[in-house]
Amino acid sequence: MKKPSSKIREEIARLQEQLRLAETREAERIGRIALKAGLGEIEIDEAALQAAFEEIAKRFRGGRGEATGRKNAGDGRSAGAATTTVEAGAAAGGAGKA
Repeated sequence: MKKPSSKIREEIARLQEQLRLAETREAERIGRIALKAGLGEIEIDEAALQAAFEEIAKRFRGGRGEATGRKNAGDGRSAGAATTTVEAGAAAGGAGKA
C-alpha cells in the first residue's frame, strides 16, 4: 500500500525537525570544545577557521573526503587521534593565553 502524499509530507517535516535538533546538538558540542581549546579568544577570519576545521575533519576521516555521518567511522584510528588532537589543541590554547 502506498502512502498518501500528506503522510509523506508529515514524515519529511518530522525528519527535518530531527535533523535540525541533531545539528544544534552537534554545533553546541563543537562550540564547547572550541571554547575549551581557546578558539574564542583569538581573532581569526571565519573562512580561515572553517578551512582549519575542514583540515581537522579530513584528518579524522583518515584522509578520505566525504563525511559518513557516523561516529568513529573508518578503521578505528579516530578515537586515538582525537585524544592526541585535543591534548595538542589544549596545550596550544593554554600557551596562547600567556
